[in-house]
Amino acid sequence: MQTKEQTTANHTLFEDAQGFVFGTAMCAFALVMLRDLGFITGQTAGLSLLLAYILEAPFGWVFFVVNLPFYWFGYKRMGKTFVLKTFVCVALISVFAEVFPLLMSFEKLDPTFGAVMLGFLQGAGLMAIFRHGGSLGGIGILALYLQDATNLKAGYVQLGFDAVLFAVAAFLLPLPQVVFSLLGAVILNLVIAINHRRDRYIAM
Repeated sequence: MQTKEQTTANHTLFEDAQGFVFGTAMCAFALVMLRDLGFITGQTAGLSLLLAYILEAPFGWVFFVVNLPFYWFGYKRMGKTFVLKTFVCVALISVFAEVFPLLMSFEKLDPTFGAVMLGFLQGAGLMAIFRHGGSLGGIGILALYLQDATNLKAGYVQLGFDAVLFAVAAFLLPLPQVVFSLLGAVILNLVIAINHRRDRYIAM
């Protein structure tokens, strides 16, 4: 009889691979929409987007470099397998985020619709990545590490980082873009909070 909570060890290498390709592709698609609308998102992806806007640099390279310092925290907190999977996911989304704009464009993209769909796409992508034992690195890893080291709740660390990120963005981007970005971030977090429940998820 299966318990309510099982680890991702039940997934085969192929299942992990397709989960990571699907998850990073959904997130990369969302990031193409983000850049087209001029929005940002939270966490390390949001920081990378903001830096890419400021530096006028390719997002994929910025995202890859920004994540590098966090792998040590991931190794200390989650182990070698987690870090390797996270590295693969970060590399995939870095490549996809640069290739996808060459394959598609948006003639019309309503900001409200875009913000909602961004939240859905990123939520679905992150759920796939999480359920196969990976992550997109960055602040999430640091938050978990600090939680173990100082008992400071990981959620508070992430919330604090996002608050600072969006506050800075408010000085650099038009206010409507920041508001729509917040809408997308709220929807993303709701998707994760409601659907990614280890006490309900059973790995087959």
